[in-house]
Amino acid sequence: MSTLSEITLYGVSVPIVRTYAGTVLRTDVVKHYEIPQGPKIIAANHPSTAYPFFVASMIHQRSHIMIEELMFNVPILGAYLRRSGHICIRRGNNQQAMDEALKYLKEGKTVMIFPEGAICPSEGGFNPAHTGISRLALASGAPIIPVGIAIQRERIHHIPSTVQGEAAVGHWYLSGPYAMTVGKPLQFNGDANDRTLTRSVADQTMRKIIELATESELRMNRNFGMTQGMFDLI
Repeated sequence: MSTLSEITLYGVSVPIVRTYAGTVLRTDVVKHYEIPQGPKIIAANHPSTAYPFFVASMIHQRSHIMIEELMFNVPILGAYLRRSGHICIRRGNNQQAMDEALKYLKEGKTVMIFPEGAICPSEGGFNPAHTGISRLALASGAPIIPVGIAIQRERIHHIPSTVQGEAAVGHWYLSGPYAMTVGKPLQFNGDANDRTLTRSVADQTMRKIIELATESELRMNRNFGMTQGMFDLI
C-alpha cells in the first residue's frame, strides 16, 4: 500500500516534470495504444539520466521506477526516490529489486524498467537488453508496454560528479526536442527460469523498443528539422 507521503510527493512532482518537459523540451508524444490500467511493465530505452521521470510523467499513471543504487545515494534526490516508492537496484543483489517489483505488480501497480541497464551509447545506438525484463514479465504475467524515445544526442551534457566517494557521470538533456512513441502491449508466457526463453523475450522487447525509438527519431527530424539522427550507427 502507498503511504500518504508517497502519494503527496507524486502529486507534487509530476506536474513540475510535465511542465518542464512540455516547455523546455518541446515534447512530442504518440501513443499507438492507450496504456491499460492494472499491473504492467513500462520498458523504454534510456538516452539520458532524467528520462525515467519524463516517461513516468507522460503515462498519466503512477509508476515505481527501477533505478540503480548510486542514484539513491545522491543527497536530496535519494531521499525523494525512497519516499516516492521507487525501487533500488543494489549491486550484487538484483533479486531484492525483482521481489519488490513483483510485489508492486501483484498489487496491480505499474513498474518501469530500462532493459539496457545503462544510458544509451553517446555516439548513438543501443545497449543489449538484460534479461531482468523477461523474468519480471514471465514471473508476474504482466504485459510489457514498449516505449521508444528520441532526443538530439549532441545536446546531452555529460557532467562528472562524485557520490559518496564514487566517481559518476550524469548525462543531462536540459533543452531541445524530445519524441516518445508508445507501442502495443507485449504479452509473454512461460518459465521465468528458462534462460533460452528469457533471452528471447528480452531481445524481442528490445527490438520493439528500437523500432519505436526509430519512429520517434523520424518524427522528431520531420517536426524539428534535425539533420543528425541518434541511431545512425545501427
